[in-house]
Amino acid sequence: MSLNYIKNPNEIYQRSFEIVQKEADLSRFDTEEAKVAIRIIHASGMPEIGNDLKFSPTVIKEVLTAISRNAKIICDCNMVTSGISISNDSNLRAHCFLNHPSVLSIAKNEQTTRSAAQVTLWREHQAGAIIVIGNAPTALFRIIEEIESGAPMPAAVLGFPVGFVGAAESKEALAKTTLKIPHITLLGRRGGSAIAAAALNALIRISIEQDTE
Repeated sequence: MSLNYIKNPNEIYQRSFEIVQKEADLSRFDTEEAKVAIRIIHASGMPEIGNDLKFSPTVIKEVLTAISRNAKIICDCNMVTSGISISNDSNLRAHCFLNHPSVLSIAKNEQTTRSAAQVTLWREHQAGAIIVIGNAPTALFRIIEEIESGAPMPAAVLGFPVGFVGAAESKEALAKTTLKIPHITLLGRRGGSAIAAAALNALIRISIEQDTE
């Protein structure tokens, strides 16, 4: 049996983004924010999540500047790291500390998750870094706490943890922090590694487009 479906990758790509732009309300975003929103919506398959996307005022500029100087990218899980598209000739590097030998002992001593425990190890790397969280609310809560306690300010936090316990609350905390952390987040329970990676991939693509203009 032969099923009828689109096989041409270019056509799939083009039609996918045409559908997103048709079905999603992008009117409240500026040009660059809309490009990021489209990628996030495409990664999720849910046009309606555009209503819950939040961009802090300077985040696009901060991330593009960080990308231009090859800032470190710090991810909360390996799935986010794997989803980030970095060309072979780029000096950008994505790092995940979840499997660092010290993480388990830190988690036991602090009676917290491994995802939160690893944030302790981010401190010496996070100044001007791009932090991408696509899995663990505890990691997002912890990085906010760390910054409030005097840890270096990252270039931006892309906060997309997913789940029923703490996800909505951690993203609300990021959006309402008085520290003015540059951020992109998706309010509510929805999120995930694919969405987090898509957000950064969109910004990397914008950076490449600017370099070729």
